Amino acid sequence: MGGSPTDEEVFEESQSERISSRLNRLRAGVMGANDGIVSTAGMVVGVAGAAVSNSALLAAGVAALVAGALSMAVGEYVSVSSQRDSQLAELANERSQLQADPAGELEQLTGLIQATGIDADLAGSVAAQLTEKDALTAHARLELGIDPDELVSPWHAGLSSMITFVFGGLVPLLAMLLTPRSVAVPVTVLAVVIALAATGSVSAHLGGADKLRAVARIVGGGLAAMAITYGIGLMVGTQL
Repeated sequence: MGGSPTDEEVFEESQSERISSRLNRLRAGVMGANDGIVSTAGMVVGVAGAAVSNSALLAAGVAALVAGALSMAVGEYVSVSSQRDSQLAELANERSQLQADPAGELEQLTGLIQATGIDADLAGSVAAQLTEKDALTAHARLELGIDPDELVSPWHAGLSSMITFVFGGLVPLLAMLLTPRSVAVPVTVLAVVIALAATGSVSAHLGGADKLRAVARIVGGGLAAMAITYGIGLMVGTQL
């Protein structure tokens, strides 16, 4: 049994975790677009229900899109910053442990490798090789589930959330503004249903969930949001 196949065996789980992380980020992007669709649709449909002018509708729609996108960006930035700080703290603690007790950490790494199903003697050999190559990375991946080379980026997460929200929000906004006012609401509802069905299907596919159930849930929620805001818009409009 050579060293290379064993290394692949040891890091197979770590590689799987990295793929899963990428899929989770993609799914988060899809859900960000979904948030943009639902929140902007609720705003423009609600304002349309109040029978305001086209300029007021445009202002409300753009304001909802910008405010929602910025809110998503800030929220994601803060959340991921906390996650990154936690990862850095764990890495710093692991680095200190490696300096304070290298023998004990080597024994611990051997145990982690052995727990994957590798023979004790071979696990000790692999642990020694990994420690010699990069002890912190080996412990981070196998003990903490962290890849030091792929720490989460709060700026990337915030920007991605903002962009996906904007793309999602443009669907109802453009549908409302680019169609005749007499049919703008039903056209917007149709566009939103199609967009939500697409995002729901993609999200379910990435998560390995039932697509029909996911689409029904997300479309139902979107329709409920638009119905409520449209009803509120009608009530407010009669008071103006």
